[in-house]
Amino acid sequence: MVRTPLTSEQRDRGRALGRILRAARGPRSAAAVAAEAGISLDTLRKIERGAIAAPAFFTVAALARVLDLDLAALARDLEPSDESRLAG
Repeated sequence: MVRTPLTSEQRDRGRALGRILRAARGPRSAAAVAAEAGISLDTLRKIERGAIAAPAFFTVAALARVLDLDLAALARDLEPSDESRLAG
């Protein structure tokens, strides 16, 4: 199965997600957060640096739970702006 390449907007959104998660993690170690969320440290690191631009929903939900982030607010923060929707 061939996967459709991500758009630049999707890659930008993935990087933004990574920045939000890194900031929410604060001084906690990535290893501790990954373990508590039930994901691998490698996966968390890839998400935080934007290498996984569209992580699985349940992965994001687990990270949001561990980092005490509201999932709906996170989704709103990552929505494309009205300007980028009109341009696309």
